[in-house]
Amino acid sequence: MTGELKNTRMTQGMIYNEAIVMLIVYNKYRKDGEGLVSFKEIVSETKMLKSLVNRTIDSLVEKKYLERSDGKDKRTTFVRPVKENLAPFLTVHGKSIALAHRVAEILGEEDAEAFVRIAGKICDKSPIL
Repeated sequence: MTGELKNTRMTQGMIYNEAIVMLIVYNKYRKDGEGLVSFKEIVSETKMLKSLVNRTIDSLVEKKYLERSDGKDKRTTFVRPVKENLAPFLTVHGKSIALAHRVAEILGEEDAEAFVRIAGKICDKSPIL
């Protein structure tokens, strides 16, 4: 399943790391209507290296999914979604959600919950994943 989600054809031009960062920003946008997220928050939530987060943000800014923004703290970088360009991300996100629902449908609720629990344990114990 991870291979399918990481497949760039599956995400139609948005690589996996970009989709993860966009999801964080979009979730914040849904909560507050602004979506202002700090670089530190993204690093913390994704557990990606700072350099990878920086490259990912640069790529999303270049593709016009995100824009850099001044925040409350001038010592850190903030990004926010470009509202006019959320539709392509939501299309990609919808396909990922549909894939996850299909896997859960195939496995059944109990096995799907066990799968998520086991995957969570693996990720918690293995910082390289």
